[in-house]
Amino acid sequence: MPFKQVIVVRQDLKLPKGKLSVQVAHASASAMLKSHKDDLAKWQSEGMKKVALKVKGLDELLKLKTIAEDAHLVAVLIEDAGKTVVEPGTITCLGIGPDKEEKIDKVTGQLKMV
Repeated sequence: MPFKQVIVVRQDLKLPKGKLSVQVAHASASAMLKSHKDDLAKWQSEGMKKVALKVKGLDELLKLKTIAEDAHLVAVLIEDAGKTVVEPGTITCLGIGPDKEEKIDKVTGQLKMV
């Protein structure tokens, strides 16, 4: 069964490409560090598939986190330190998984790619 990780980003922040890339990397690493090592091993053996998806804003991101947690998925919010583009504590994105692709798709399958 294939595994993947999803990073969901807020579009309302209109982050520059560099800042967006770093926030996505933070979300990927943070979610990975909270994941079960067996899931990590399976994900790694399959090439560590990652997908970046978008939501309109914070409310949608927070609802998605709750839905992911209710589905027993690792879900990690990323808060920016606020040293460059956004205010300190701004939630920029959400890392989900890695986990079984079909399980994640039930939560994020309706979202569009960044």
